[in-house]
Amino acid sequence: MTKLPTLEESALTLNDGVAILRFERDDVRNALTGTALADEIISVCEWVNRNNEVGTLVLTGKGSAFSSGGNIYDIHEKKGMFGGAPTEIQEAYRFGIQRMTRAMYEVEVPTIAAINGAAIGAGFDLTCMCDIRIASDKAKLGETFVNLGIVPGDGGAWFLPRVAGLQRAAELIFSGRIIDAAEAQAIGIVMEVCTAEDLLSRCEELARQFAAKPRHALRVSKRLLRAGQRMGLPDFLDYCASVQGVCHTSEEHQKAVASVVEQIRAR
Repeated sequence: MTKLPTLEESALTLNDGVAILRFERDDVRNALTGTALADEIISVCEWVNRNNEVGTLVLTGKGSAFSSGGNIYDIHEKKGMFGGAPTEIQEAYRFGIQRMTRAMYEVEVPTIAAINGAAIGAGFDLTCMCDIRIASDKAKLGETFVNLGIVPGDGGAWFLPRVAGLQRAAELIFSGRIIDAAEAQAIGIVMEVCTAEDLLSRCEELARQFAAKPRHALRVSKRLLRAGQRMGLPDFLDYCASVQGVCHTSEEHQKAVASVVEQIRAR
């Protein structure tokens, strides 16, 4: 079995192709600033991409919050990335929280946010960086930056319209209001809502379904989803044809087709 990365403020498991990363800084509601959590997310994303044993990555939090985003006390006291001249703050974002954003975007396997509690500000944006969101009925979500007189510096205004549509994203960003899990599902931000007790088991069930699929095709399928957001159709179709040629000649494909044919003949 592949060696797991060493983490201090989160816990990582890998079983049957499903990696689960749990944030363990409930003392600060799993804040992404002033902790090691963002750096550990980056490390896990890079580890996932290097290891074909991983088929799906699930993110969740320990305690009452998925993540509260930026530490409000650090913001108030202008500590760490929130202090200094404008150019210093700019560089702190670019080489700090935005590294996490890029790492999440570049994860090659399906990602699932198991939203166990509050996901606020950058914590909400982190859920939107995942492919699928499933929430506990206790979850609260909010794009709350405007309430503090700032903007989503982690890239949230890029992700949220792709999740909720431009009009709804605008309303949430401009109002800074916090919504519950039921509304988040109704407007398409989360796919399902579960009880707190069932949340992780439901996410693991879905993750195992994904991880059981041929791994190369799974990872390439995610690349196609990402490429389709930035490419015109003619170029995208050329790209699809190119990667399909690789898939058709892979051993993985041959085994998968043979298995399906065998099942059909056995009926």
